[in-house]
Amino acid sequence: MGNTVRSIIAFIPSNKCQSYLLDDLDEMPIDKMVDLSGNQLRRFPLKVCAFTELVKLYLSDNNLSNLPPELQLLQNLQILALDFNNFKSLPLAVCSLKQLSILYLGNNRLHELPSELSLLQNLKTLWIEFNYLTNLPEVICELSLLKTLHAGSNAIRQLPEKLKHLKELRSIWLSGNLLTDFPQVLLEMPFLEIIDVDRNSIRSFPQLVHLSGLKLVIYDHNPCRNAPKVAKGVRRVGRWSEESPEPTKRSEIEEETEKVVEIKDSESAVNETEQVNQ
Repeated sequence: MGNTVRSIIAFIPSNKCQSYLLDDLDEMPIDKMVDLSGNQLRRFPLKVCAFTELVKLYLSDNNLSNLPPELQLLQNLQILALDFNNFKSLPLAVCSLKQLSILYLGNNRLHELPSELSLLQNLKTLWIEFNYLTNLPEVICELSLLKTLHAGSNAIRQLPEKLKHLKELRSIWLSGNLLTDFPQVLLEMPFLEIIDVDRNSIRSFPQLVHLSGLKLVIYDHNPCRNAPKVAKGVRRVGRWSEESPEPTKRSEIEEETEKVVEIKDSESAVNETEQVNQ
């Protein structure tokens, strides 16, 4: 079905038209996964809530702006994708899904996250990139098992001090925000393995040598005049290197950027694979 036809049908609220968009989804899938991405949906199909054993639900790239309370019936859900929709606030029904391990909220219109998000104590990966966040919500600091946080392309100017309490956090992606200084709280998180502050407004970097767990730091596209000093073996992606006072050649930067994209993609795949195997 073409996207144009789907868009037209999506405007018609009748049950028959909405069911047409679901491609006759009538039975619980054997793989316990429902993928309704790119269906131009404007309302969540309630019939999905009957699949109480569902583990993965993908609703990416639709026109959803709210979800019904019945969503809380999906208590076995571990992966939920709500990215590329029109959510201005996170539906509270999502916060009742206590088995969630991976939550995609990127490319919406979120200005904040509800305090109820703290109920998701099994959450390990959170994507909130491309929203309207001006500060990293403090409620994230209560997600004790969080390992990966993607918060790029917002308008974040600072990070909460409580972030250092996330002892399981291994990678934080903050590219494309409004940071003018390197976040001091990150200096108190030696367990971090990946720090991405690409495309911000940071003019100077502190030493990161003491971050014993660090494996990769991405600091390119900042108006900085120095590269962060790191321990031996730590990979850096940025304009300057400790060994040379001259800017890195553009071709080398492009190669490193491609590697970073591969890391992000593989990281997401590994997270989902690990979750499925648990």
